Amino acid sequence: MSNINLIIEERPSDIGNFLVGRLLPFKDKRTVGPFAFIDHMGPVALKDNENMDVGPHPHIGLSTLTYLFEGSIMHKDTLGSEVEIKPGQVNWMTAGKGIVHSERTPDYLRHSDKSLHGLQIWVALPKEFEQMDPSFVHVEEDQLPTWQENGVDFKLIAGEAFGKKSPVPVYSKLYFIEIKSKTKQKLSIGKNLYGESGLYILEGSIESDENTFEPKQLLVAKEASLCEFTINENSTVYIFGGEPFPEPRHIYWNFVATSYELIEDAKQRWLDQTFPKIEGETGFVPLPPQNTNFKPKH
Repeated sequence: MSNINLIIEERPSDIGNFLVGRLLPFKDKRTVGPFAFIDHMGPVALKDNENMDVGPHPHIGLSTLTYLFEGSIMHKDTLGSEVEIKPGQVNWMTAGKGIVHSERTPDYLRHSDKSLHGLQIWVALPKEFEQMDPSFVHVEEDQLPTWQENGVDFKLIAGEAFGKKSPVPVYSKLYFIEIKSKTKQKLSIGKNLYGESGLYILEGSIESDENTFEPKQLLVAKEASLCEFTINENSTVYIFGGEPFPEPRHIYWNFVATSYELIEDAKQRWLDQTFPKIEGETGFVPLPPQNTNFKPKH
């Protein structure tokens, strides 16, 4: 019997600068463990007069995880953080009761051709932490646990799994794992996982139950402990998930919360511009109209 419960195809979504491939939320699966939002950004080639410019915008109730394969993004936030994220590094920003950040092409790249490719992820906070003070952590690539098994390369980007722990300071039981293989290998990793689990194919392909799955597909497992598949040569996949929360999460725009009242409060604070300001930034991303795709279900 197949362990694949749901197959989610990337859907194009316009974020203003270019199209991204949206994986979560999905109409039939709003979250996988605590993971509430995943965008596959790029790959996109930007000319010398094209840049990423996502102006100041707010978040509540979540941690953002930015992980790049190519390119560079300058992150600025209302805590005073100003950090360039490069491929293999992790930007982990916890919004809690509220934070504002911007994401732009660094100044030294703004007048040259460049590329951008990566994942942008939201991890919902447990109810007891959704009103915590905001924080920001940048983790270098060489700080992340890496290991090899039978010629397959593993990297634990966030959380705990395989008896290892990432230095990224998460607030619930979760994992986000990179798996790369240059050769065809059968993997049986379910005993190292827990909770809900999803598998995203970045490049190459995998085989499961006599079916072949290729890039731009997110496979959601029926049961994480049964995670077993064949990874084909020159393939890269990401396994993510963890313990689901007992309460559902409402999502409106950049706000995630256990109650719609918290979202309404954040909406009003953004309309009133009473969120903290980013030093050196002007302007802001306006609150979207009420018919946004992220309007939560009651």
